[in-house]
Amino acid sequence: MSGSRPSIVDFRRDLHQYPEAGWKEFRTTALVADELAERDFTLHLGSDAVAEEERLGVPPEDELLAAIERARREGAPEEYLDRMDGISGLVAVKTYGDGTGPVVGVRVDMDALERTEAQDDDHRPANEGFVSTHPTEMHACGHDGHTAIGLGVARELDRNGGFDGTLKLFFQPAEEGGRGGLPMSKSGHLDDVDHFVAIHLGLGIETGTVVAAFEHPLSNAKLDVTFDGEPSHAGNAPEKGRNALQAAATAIQNLYAIPRHSDGVTRINIGQVRSENPQNIIPEEVEMRVEVRGGDAELNEYMLGRARRIVSASAEMHEVGVETGLYGKTTTFTADTDIAEAVADAASAVEGVAEVVPCDDMGGSEDASYLIRRVQENGGQATYVGIGASNPYGHHTARFDIEEESIPIGIGVVAETVRRVC
Repeated sequence: MSGSRPSIVDFRRDLHQYPEAGWKEFRTTALVADELAERDFTLHLGSDAVAEEERLGVPPEDELLAAIERARREGAPEEYLDRMDGISGLVAVKTYGDGTGPVVGVRVDMDALERTEAQDDDHRPANEGFVSTHPTEMHACGHDGHTAIGLGVARELDRNGGFDGTLKLFFQPAEEGGRGGLPMSKSGHLDDVDHFVAIHLGLGIETGTVVAAFEHPLSNAKLDVTFDGEPSHAGNAPEKGRNALQAAATAIQNLYAIPRHSDGVTRINIGQVRSENPQNIIPEEVEMRVEVRGGDAELNEYMLGRARRIVSASAEMHEVGVETGLYGKTTTFTADTDIAEAVADAASAVEGVAEVVPCDDMGGSEDASYLIRRVQENGGQATYVGIGASNPYGHHTARFDIEEESIPIGIGVVAETVRRVC
């Protein structure tokens, strides 16, 4: 079986060539499912892997259908496309030994970003022939490597005798924007997990360094805002218009003026404003994307509540309508000491690991937080592991890449951790 499959690095490169943004990871999910089925994993796909009604930031139906057809053209196994029924995501389960051991969960994310990848020869994927073939999507955060590590853990455990317990592999869709973690956390598959590990490659860490416990990410919420006014000729009858852009400008100025909170870190950013409008017409519609963060869930809610109030007041001031929708959301967590120590011990025994950092603060936001919190709420232990990958450029940039030597290190750290907690 293994001889007919690509190497893990080649598998990562294949995913890099065919990136899929959030909720569109149909080819990626199907390819992983196809191999794990051969390895006797029980597969939970689509709405059996995520709570469908809890999904955030889901693309329009026509975009999802187009993504499914693209996956079909690009070699996704038909059987698994059909079983997903339009919802990406996979939870794969396998029991090793006599089944009396603990349940161990491993979470990896699969989605790419909506941006165009660099094409010049100084960018290694372009130079070595595995650059993205999708013009407006690329793996600019290492999730292709994460998916490869998840599959590699299954291969490694099968090859080297497994362990005594049950393995649950969570291949999560739509991490970018904080859209997929919450619905996967509510799927029910985490409720019996005793030990849980989520991973991330890169993060500015050199290859050979492992952080056993990243923790305290900022809680985050992303708000989509649409102002709806009335068009009119700006020269002929400006008084007849209701200016949606003016409402947006008022909102922007006051959103940035939200008082920061004395209880902890708070952040806000308006990352996108769009109004497709000629210069001589009063703008009738404006779309904005707003992001808030807080050091904990309460601070995040403080920022989100203030943002919603300002948006509503700005619309009222300029006599326009407004609609808001939650695009994505994350929370925060503290890693559990025992499993973090198990990761540190495991990493010390893995070839290629030169340094183990016991614990560090994350700084950004991460929707694995919902999965981690779910495990902890049910009495399990969880941590978030950083695997250094010497990324030459920053995450989410057009020239992002990872050192592929980090992939076997990641596989080794996770597989050895699984054995040690059992």
